[in-house]
Amino acid sequence: MNAHRYPPKLAEMLELFETIEDRSDRIDALISLADRFEEVPERVAQRPFPERNRVPHCESEAFVFTEPLGDGTLAYHFAVENPQGISAMATAAILARTVSGEPLEEVARLSPEFVYQLFGRELSTGKGLGLTGIVSMVQHAARRQLEKAGGGAAS
Repeated sequence: MNAHRYPPKLAEMLELFETIEDRSDRIDALISLADRFEEVPERVAQRPFPERNRVPHCESEAFVFTEPLGDGTLAYHFAVENPQGISAMATAAILARTVSGEPLEEVARLSPEFVYQLFGRELSTGKGLGLTGIVSMVQHAARRQLEKAGGGAAS
């Protein structure tokens, strides 16, 4: 696959996408994932969302939220305010399903590079910045939780 180590569910998703060689089939698969996007539950966050949760440079006005789980890990939740933000919704749906509940150390080491594995290198600069920004905020949240737990920052 590649040199990056990913949490098992994300690695499995990336391997699946690597088998989809036809660009239109890949786009259809990503749209299908976006259709399964679940908005942040009201118990976690309500509109208007705090600016500290806004993903910088994201054209789709995405927000990232966390919810502590009983085992010390985090559930990751997202809001995408632009109803046409299909790529952001797909990225959020993938992250919510594949890194929620995973060890914080693994999430903190998550490489934003996987965005290009999913969407291709032809992403516009703006879209690439927004989607990798979503991943970076998830990483940062995991690092903050590790520091709170006394585990130090992961590199």
